[in-house]
Amino acid sequence: MNQSFSTLDYVVFILYGLLIIGVGLWVSREKKGHKKEAVDYFLASKSLPWWAIGASLIASNISAEQFIGMSGSGFAVGLAISSYEWMAALTLIVVAKFMLPIFIKNGIYTMPQYLEMRFDHRVRSVMATIWLLIYVFVNLTSVVYLGALAMKTIMGVPMHYGMIGLAIFSLVYSLYGGLKAVAWTDVIQVIFLIAGGFITSYLTLQAVSGGEGIWAGLTKLYQEIPEHFDMILEPGQLMIPDGSGGTKDAYLDLPGIGVLVGGMLIANFSYWGFNQYIIQRGLAAKSITDAQNGLLFAGFLKLLIPFLVVVPGIAAFLINQNPAEYGIDPSHIIQKSDEAYPWLLHNFIPSGIKGLAFAALIAAIVSSLSSMLNSTSTIFCMDIYKKNINPAISETKLVTLGRLVAVVALIIATSVAYPLLGQLDQAFQFIQEFTGFATPGVCVIFLAGLFWKRATPTAALATSLLTFPVSWLLKVTTDAPFLDRMGYVFLILALVMIAISLLTKPKEKGAGTAEIEKGMFATSTIFNIGSVIISGILFVLYWFFWNT
Repeated sequence: MNQSFSTLDYVVFILYGLLIIGVGLWVSREKKGHKKEAVDYFLASKSLPWWAIGASLIASNISAEQFIGMSGSGFAVGLAISSYEWMAALTLIVVAKFMLPIFIKNGIYTMPQYLEMRFDHRVRSVMATIWLLIYVFVNLTSVVYLGALAMKTIMGVPMHYGMIGLAIFSLVYSLYGGLKAVAWTDVIQVIFLIAGGFITSYLTLQAVSGGEGIWAGLTKLYQEIPEHFDMILEPGQLMIPDGSGGTKDAYLDLPGIGVLVGGMLIANFSYWGFNQYIIQRGLAAKSITDAQNGLLFAGFLKLLIPFLVVVPGIAAFLINQNPAEYGIDPSHIIQKSDEAYPWLLHNFIPSGIKGLAFAALIAAIVSSLSSMLNSTSTIFCMDIYKKNINPAISETKLVTLGRLVAVVALIIATSVAYPLLGQLDQAFQFIQEFTGFATPGVCVIFLAGLFWKRATPTAALATSLLTFPVSWLLKVTTDAPFLDRMGYVFLILALVMIAISLLTKPKEKGAGTAEIEKGMFATSTIFNIGSVIISGILFVLYWFFWNT
């Protein structure tokens, strides 16, 4: 048994695991004689209320990428990494108001399905394949790896055992119940991850302040390492480890104003507006109002996330500068940025509470794994198998196939995780960059499809096929930060979409998606007030931390 993890910690953690599995299996029950159909397994019977949607969105989104990866980036670059969270809050409002109503009106299961309705089956198949590759080789892989890294640092569990354990845990409660089990257990998971995150932040800041309180801890961080509170970085301002023993300019990861516009904006719209495992929650809502309010609720929660994961990483950086001052053996300092959050749990969280904090971390990991697995199986079953291989497959066999696909996807991801990520200093940036190879094309295709009637199937197909080659070409031929590079690729592909659309025949009228109708984008008073509040909070945050 690992000495930093007490018997009480193990008891707390095991109770958490039993609770999640029990709730997952309980909500997965079906009425006597009823067998799960596709709408039950992949869209939770379209029964989710707004608060479950918001909680599930955050639990699915907040994973090892944030607790481990983003905390590691907080250790390396500081508060600037928070733009991924704070700008997402604004993006959620736009998606809820202008995009989700169109998707729900079309009654789709998957995002590739919408692309066929708007364009044709070729675009659907190409984009479905791209998403499957990203989910398996980037998203699932990174979550499994970072989760296992946390278990190794905190509990001493060997990496390969940790990855296998996380994979089995996520499958046990989600494989049978599908999205319904994932979404309802996410409500519990989000309580754990927010509570555990706040506890870790509180105790870490208490340690920084010498017991004087969290405000004193924040003040000390701000005074002693002010460069870690700059939201907008300048070229050459901050050098960080590059993962190979050298250093690189942090501006390459967070290029100044590019975190507000350009590549960051494109990344956010692709992730929150057109990403299957995110938008699937909105598609499973019991009403459009519930879907929109669920995204608004998630936007408010996103404002909190930097305090839960980035601030602890910044605190770890300060402590690491003079570990003896905080009672830490100098030989046990952080060697790699992504070790920051597990290192804090190991050194500053007491027994019992450590089990709760670790449960929060595992909650974030397994909820994301389960969500990604469900969406991976949804896309494969609905967009690849049923569309192209066996259109006549029964509903029950489709559900069985979905479960099998989830198992295979997780086996592949677990097998390649360490070879792909084992040598990186900040896995979070790996995730953003390689997901960003597809992001510009996704945004161009969907934005044109949603809001430009003249966009043609041939233009959409060309854009989907070019997004990876153009992204790779700019990566190897330019030194531009990857966020800026995404912006350049977006502009290039937008020109391709416009040019080819004007030169080719559009889809016949009535054969595409539903027209935008008057009143479609109307939202409730509660949604409008909440949107104004979120926008105001963001304005204040960026105004204060623009460049400290």
